[in-house]
Amino acid sequence: MKVLIMSDIHGNREALASVLDSAREFSDIEACILLGDVIDYGMHSNEAIKMLKALPYPVLCNIRGNHEDAVINERYERFSSDRGRESARYTRSALNSESWDYLQNTMEPSGIKAFEADGKKCLAVHGSLADEYWKSIQPEQDAGGYEQYDYVFSGHSHLPHFVEKYIAVQDAERRNKKKVSFINPGSVGQPRNLNSCAQYAVLDFDTGQLWFQKAVYDIAAEQAAYHGQVDQFYCERLKWGV
Repeated sequence: MKVLIMSDIHGNREALASVLDSAREFSDIEACILLGDVIDYGMHSNEAIKMLKALPYPVLCNIRGNHEDAVINERYERFSSDRGRESARYTRSALNSESWDYLQNTMEPSGIKAFEADGKKCLAVHGSLADEYWKSIQPEQDAGGYEQYDYVFSGHSHLPHFVEKYIAVQDAERRNKKKVSFINPGSVGQPRNLNSCAQYAVLDFDTGQLWFQKAVYDIAAEQAAYHGQVDQFYCERLKWGV
């Protein structure tokens, strides 16, 4: 089974449309994993949610990110800047009733969920076990706490990574090793790896093959929707992927 993995769309309609178009080249995608932060920073949170509701395949997991949690519960204190708090407040004011229903009743009511897919034990977490919303998994950290899972999917950092960790266990058939694969697909709508493309991943559960994909999108068209609703920083950064 192949799955589409997306995170950190951040209200970027053009980027999401490009990802969904690009993903069609994988004709056998059967499901999707969504890792949070669909909304905020961008001007098209409502449109991004509408597009996700129309996905042509089932969603295995759809967790909230820190931006959903902040907007739903008006928890703005943990944003690192006033511009971040102001953006979240604007997004809250701009959400329509259909979007509120999606955030509250379709997305998982937390930033973390364990599930099974194709016989694999999986964990989806927007941040990490240390803080499900606000602290990212780092590629160099050990696998402590994640030993029971085959795959750990995370977002929040906006930086794609894939790391396999091998843990000592009592399992003679597998030479006393347990493998945990950590995958962050990067950000669809606000990449921060100095690449302005919309970024996502596709995983084949059968073979373990993983594709990190980058989709060119119309950045200027997305930027044209900004008219002072939020700090101009969130508009300008799209050009540079920072």
